[in-house]
Amino acid sequence: MDRCRDGTAVDVMYRRVRWIEVQLDRVLVQHQALVGYSTCFWYNVLHSQTLFDRAGWFAELQRRARRRYPPELRQAIIAKNYPLLRRNQSSYFHQIELAVQRNDPVSVNHRVAALLASYFDVLFAVNELPHPGEKRIVQYASAKCSKIPAEMERQVGELVGSVGRGDGRTVDKVNALVDRLDEVLARENLVSRATERAADQ
Repeated sequence: MDRCRDGTAVDVMYRRVRWIEVQLDRVLVQHQALVGYSTCFWYNVLHSQTLFDRAGWFAELQRRARRRYPPELRQAIIAKNYPLLRRNQSSYFHQIELAVQRNDPVSVNHRVAALLASYFDVLFAVNELPHPGEKRIVQYASAKCSKIPAEMERQVGELVGSVGRGDGRTVDKVNALVDRLDEVLARENLVSRATERAADQ
């Protein structure tokens, strides 16, 4: 992070050409998911403003990025992230439950953050939208997602708030949040496909 003379904050990140090409191919060609934030680099390429591109390399990269959301990628992201929320024995829900029982607020905070990363990865995949990253993510999801869990914004706020207060209700709030996501996945007929594929991995 650097600052210009007028006080404007500028965050500069350097990436190797081949590296970002590989990241784009990972999601758009190979349809590979990550644990959280699977399509952030795709979003970044799509929404970047070119300042200088002598050889036209980045213009070509953006052209490749402007394409329909691959249905195979959607399935892969849900299959990888959805079971981690609550279904698996080592799910975030189970880890949060244990951390609450041992009165370990740092661990609770860490696991809730991981749960939310996978939760939003699933939500953006359901809506066939590249993941915008962590900044203002709730507002972005509320504005852009047409298939959205009921009371999502309130429930996320309450979950995060419960961690800060250490009021012991975090587990209940995780359940409530994931219950609503379950409803969206069921309406879209995505739950069984996601869980069956995850069980085979």
